[in-house]
Amino acid sequence: MMRTTTAVWTALLAGGLLALAPAAAASADSPSPSPSSSGPAAPASTAGNSFLTATSLAPGQDASVDAGIGDYLYWSFAAAEGQTPTVTVTVTLPAAADRHGPQTWTTEVFDGLRRRQSCTAGTQSATAAPTAATLTTTCTLRQIRSWAEPWSGDPLPGTYYVKLSATDAPTQDFGLPAQAQLHIASTGGADAAQPEGGALKAALVPPVNAGATLAPDATAAPTAVPSPTAAGQLGAAAPTAAASHWYSDWFSQWNTRWGWTLAGGALASLAGVAGYSITRHPRRSRRPGGYRPGASEQHERYAEATRG
Repeated sequence: MMRTTTAVWTALLAGGLLALAPAAAASADSPSPSPSSSGPAAPASTAGNSFLTATSLAPGQDASVDAGIGDYLYWSFAAAEGQTPTVTVTVTLPAAADRHGPQTWTTEVFDGLRRRQSCTAGTQSATAAPTAATLTTTCTLRQIRSWAEPWSGDPLPGTYYVKLSATDAPTQDFGLPAQAQLHIASTGGADAAQPEGGALKAALVPPVNAGATLAPDATAAPTAVPSPTAAGQLGAAAPTAAASHWYSDWFSQWNTRWGWTLAGGALASLAGVAGYSITRHPRRSRRPGGYRPGASEQHERYAEATRG
């Protein structure tokens, strides 16, 4: 009986192991997905409305944004030395029946110092006819340099900003829906020829997120309350206040400004007295020896002398 029970359990265990073997082999043969084989990043669906809120794009990432005519769209991307970036924007315009005239869209590129970079090739501004469904703008930058003179505006490694806007459109068309698709391609690399004699210390990446703000429902962490011992030490180390007298406040109001005001008033008074003394008219002398009678008085004296 014991031998029969042992044989049964041995047969069941062997059958279980044989059933699990194919499953284990299948799981071992199937490759696990790796992060590197996930493909390019999904297109960004947002865009900022200023330099500070620009949507950052990863290398090789495109953008597809629904916006309105009259909006300012901003994206940012990184460029390394030796690269020559090319920005291509395709705008899908509203239906021709809703538009009231031609529209002009412009693509501008700025470096990390927010200096506008010139385009060496491409159509930076494009005008769509009233019946056109799409328009495309392109901008090819100059080759990113490893260093440049301080007075030059050469493109340097760092963050670059793309600004898309409708620069000329009928007023009735503002607010109509439009779609913008952005694609950034770069040629060249670090092996490209670069000028010699200098090096850039740090990439031009501005601190767009310099501060931090709290969420509306978040509360600030309580500040630590100093212990009585520490408070006593701080109080003992603090300098003693200066003694106050009855004339302290009065003299504290007299500063350099009051001194210059009084000195200027005194000089103005002296200048006025001196000018008056120089320009005043001399008074006529009223001494008796200098008195001269008039013509009528002389005639009366002559008449009296002839009568006698």
